[in-house]
This record gives sequence, C-alpha cells and structure tokens, in this order.
Amino acid sequence: MSESLTCDVVVVGAGMTGAACALYAARAGLDVTAGGPALPALGGRGPSYRERVADAPRAALIAGELRPGEVYSAPGLAARFGVSATPVREALLDLAKEGLVDVVPNKGYRVTAVSERQLDEYTHVRALVEIATTAALAGTADPVALAGLRPLAEEIVAAAAAGDLIAYVDADRRFHLGLLALAGNGHLVEVARDLRHRSRLYGLTALAEQGRLRASAEEHLELLDALLARDTEAVRAVMTRHLGHVRGVGQRLTADFA
Repeated sequence: MSESLTCDVVVVGAGMTGAACALYAARAGLDVTAGGPALPALGGRGPSYRERVADAPRAALIAGELRPGEVYSAPGLAARFGVSATPVREALLDLAKEGLVDVVPNKGYRVTAVSERQLDEYTHVRALVEIATTAALAGTADPVALAGLRPLAEEIVAAAAAGDLIAYVDADRRFHLGLLALAGNGHLVEVARDLRHRSRLYGLTALAEQGRLRASAEEHLELLDALLARDTEAVRAVMTRHLGHVRGVGQRLTADFA
C-alpha cells in the first residue's frame, strides 16, 4: 500500500519542481498530493528505504547542493527530506568516516573543502578507469544487459528535464556503476564508486544554468546506442565528452584520451 505525500518541497537548499517530485514519487512508488513539506524520494518503508536516505545527502554533496564550509544539522536536513533525523544522522556519520564532512560538536556537520587540484585528479583517474573500460564493453557486453540499463538512462534524462541535480547524480551513479559492473571486475567498480563519492560535480550546475543539462543526460542514451552497435570509437568519444562535463575539462580530456 502506497503512502500519500506532498510536493511543496525544498531539496537540500534547492527548489524542487512538480516534475521532479513526480519523478521521485514514481521511483518510490508513492501517491503524491499538493500541500506541506515532504520529500517523496525518501518516503516509504521498503527494504531500500535506508539506502535512499543514505544516498540523498551524498548526492546533494556531490551535486554541490551542500556547500563546503557550511554546517548542516541532521534534524534540519531530515526536515527537508521529510524523514526522521536518525537515518540522516547515520548517513552523515558515514560521510564523516570517509572524510567528506567534519563533525562540529553541538552544531552538526561541516562539508569539507576539496581543492581544485584534487578535483582535477579525481576526474583524471575516473577518465583512466571509465573510458577504457566502457569502450572495451563495446566488444564484450551482453546486449540484453545493456538494454536493461536504458530505463536508468531515461531516468537521468527525466531528472535533467526537471532540473533536479540530486536525482540526476543518483541515477547517473547507478547507471555508470551498473555499466562498469558488466566488465566483471568488482574491484574496478569499487574504485569508480569511491572516486564518484569523493568528486564534486560542480560542472553540472553550470550545465543546468546554461540549459545544457538535458543534452548531457541524453549522452547516456547515445552511449547505450553506441555500445549496442559495437562501435568502440563512438563509445570512447561519447564517454570522453561526457566526463568532460564534470569539471568543464572536455577539451583536456579529448586531448588526453581520444
């Protein structure tokens, strides 16, 4: 039985449109009505509830919705997400263990700063890992498995159309890690997961402001089409262009990995 939640929401400091709310509701299997504050993405009592709560602060941090130097309390974030404070606090403690936030006694959690050099290094290593691995899948990946990723690619496009960076980051992570998993190397997937967790995708904000986020999102569909066509060079070109959006380093990645 689904819950009835509301769509008058604010998602970690950013307004959430009705379309974004509908996207979240569809993912969570919830009925949505108009009214007071709640976040349908995190509602429900299914087995993935804690995972959704845990992923939301991380996605907000990666998307740049939680800013370096700012202090956030678990109750304050929980109110924005429309859930209880306990799972949000647990999620923030996990982020603290990873060094992504610092505990501020009696106040909350401060997002740690990441230098421009560190972000460039993360992007470079991601390119080394993800471009070659994904290009190789053009010759090895099961077409049925690739087709199974299309709904996630379409979810990314829907998030971009709604201007919802948090949903975009969450779906993008699941898509790319699912794609890399087809290579059959679990350690490689964990390396990519860690790099994504530590990154800050500030380039997405620029894309959204310039009205180009949907075009970036549609690259996931373009990538799947190239993989299904067994076109290794097209896959490499799409991945290089796509990762270039992360930090606005497209020309540099093209030179290094083309």
